Amino acid sequence: MKQIRILLAAVAALSLAASAHAADFVNVLTGGTSGVYYPMGVGLSQIYSKAMPEAKISVQATKASAENLNLLQAGRGEIAFTLGDSLSDAWKGDEEAGFKTPLKKLRTVAAIYSNYIQIVAAADSGIKTLADLKGKRLAVGAPKSGTELNSRAILKAAGMSYKDLGKVEYLPFGESIELMKNRQLDASLISAGIGVAAIRDLATSVKMTIVTIPADIVPKIGDAAYQVAVIPAKTYEGQNAEVATIKVQNFLVTHEGVSNEVVYKMTKSMFENLDTLYAAHAAAKAITKADAAKGSPIPLHPGAEKYYREAGLMK
Repeated sequence: MKQIRILLAAVAALSLAASAHAADFVNVLTGGTSGVYYPMGVGLSQIYSKAMPEAKISVQATKASAENLNLLQAGRGEIAFTLGDSLSDAWKGDEEAGFKTPLKKLRTVAAIYSNYIQIVAAADSGIKTLADLKGKRLAVGAPKSGTELNSRAILKAAGMSYKDLGKVEYLPFGESIELMKNRQLDASLISAGIGVAAIRDLATSVKMTIVTIPADIVPKIGDAAYQVAVIPAKTYEGQNAEVATIKVQNFLVTHEGVSNEVVYKMTKSMFENLDTLYAAHAAAKAITKADAAKGSPIPLHPGAEKYYREAGLMK
């Protein structure tokens, strides 16, 4: 009997240690430093540091959506940014999208802002429509990133593939923009929040145009994550008219191994300190508490659900 009590005590101690460990570290998985995920992730880390002073908060630059989701499944992060279509592919286990098996440990924390598909081209490239991309040099995003998956989807819906392009470069935003500035690329497809730093940089360096993505492309993609959108006039220097495009919902996600208490704190502290995210990047201004618990292709984490119920956003 004494041995059983000792064994039970040891198991309880290990359980407490594991729970404490989960709260000791919060690694925020983001994207490339020239995108939106990274600066917003830094903003989140500042919020979490105040809300959970006992925890060590870190921010990791990654290749974004697909890598983030695989890292979460492996327990190598506590919260991550992802595009909605990548999240759906991960849950289903779409190998072509970079997920060898269904990632069933993933859980949603919040729907946040939308990524806008922004195809920027050198003004003298002759590219004004999707069809004009044929035979041109295009950067499609880092391999297997959310941006690259968006590139495949857009081109397929327009009746094209990578084979129709003159050259395909698999690069993060910052590198693709540098190549455009050096005349080594004709265009880049960038999936990010409006006002992304990489395009602002390009617009102040060379004359550029933003390629229209017509509304009839959306039903051809056949994925509910894609929606009709508009890039407002004067979002970037020299862009004097609004541009029709497509947007994809972004989510913050975690995994089932992160405790309810930690996820509750992360969710609550973010929505009580949105000004910090606004300061990190203008795209955060599209985040609304009212829509945060909606639209995810995977289940909510119980810790996030607890906050939404307290806030009267779920019954």
